[in-house]
Amino acid sequence: MIITLLAVAALFLAFSNGANDNFKGFATVWGSATLDYRRALIIATIAAVAGSIASVLLANGLIKQFSGKGLVPDDVVALPAFSLAVAAGAAATVMTATRVGLPISTTHALVGGLVGAGLAIGTGDVNIAKLGTAFFVPLLLSPVISATLGFLAYKVLPKYKAETDCVCVVKAQPVANGAALASTIAMPEVVIGSEANCPVHGEVVARTTVSGTLDKAHIISAATICFARSVNDTPKLAALLLAVNLGGPNVSLLAIAGAMALGGLLLSRRVAETMSKKITPLDPQQGVPANFITALLVLAASKFGLPVSTTHVAVGAISGVGAAHGTLDLGVLRNILLSWVGTLPMAAAFAFVVAKLVA
Repeated sequence: MIITLLAVAALFLAFSNGANDNFKGFATVWGSATLDYRRALIIATIAAVAGSIASVLLANGLIKQFSGKGLVPDDVVALPAFSLAVAAGAAATVMTATRVGLPISTTHALVGGLVGAGLAIGTGDVNIAKLGTAFFVPLLLSPVISATLGFLAYKVLPKYKAETDCVCVVKAQPVANGAALASTIAMPEVVIGSEANCPVHGEVVARTTVSGTLDKAHIISAATICFARSVNDTPKLAALLLAVNLGGPNVSLLAIAGAMALGGLLLSRRVAETMSKKITPLDPQQGVPANFITALLVLAASKFGLPVSTTHVAVGAISGVGAAHGTLDLGVLRNILLSWVGTLPMAAAFAFVVAKLVA
């Protein structure tokens, strides 16, 4: 019975994670009107599923990290009741935040669940030193680092100007050689300017726009975040199933991936509105650096087994570029930060109660 409940709780947690997290990579894309919500959601879901599959190769360290081993005694970790309490506590917390539109960290909720279940079962021993070094330090530093990088990137990168949107490759004009006009061999020239200005420099052989290129880069960067987030989150959730040998690694990862994708497709809208519309007004010049910074940090953390939160990193990067642009809404940011503070104790409390009921 407990094994069945554990499978249900773990899959519901994955569903809740998808609802809260799957769209976050595309928050800047929808917020800047680069894509409409439906198309952004579809691409986000495809990228997230791809990341779940890739996590088999890239993020095995996180499965070990989120099994609870080293944080609580091994005999407690092996109990199905422990994994059930962790999954139920984290799922209840993430879904509650999702329904009110707050982007919280599933990673943070899982840590709270591990602590609450560990305190409730057995002797209640929790390795506080490991909790601080392996979990709290990455969770606290990652948004600070991403916000700093986002601020600096927006300040340093050149700004797009509408009057220089056209990028053309032109042939060199023939040059006069004495009395006759002779063609000379010359390299094509790249001209950046207005639409009317390009033909002045020669025959146009290729043409694009800065805004169009920026939009494409924006979408690619968003898909990279969704991929990176899924690489980072899927093994954390699969660890709950593997801790009690419920299915092999591949079966567990694929089941989690499916539940995450479904949650993202059905219940992403409220969190998407908070991140896309409320933290700061966004345009592609803000979105592209914020997205690439988020993806880089999350992929690096996944590779080294560091339990960072994609939510923390993404909100940090968006806030950094918003602060640099002078459009950051401090009231919305304050509410998000308060929800982060409450995530761990709320998940711990839920997990503690479930553990007491089923242990």
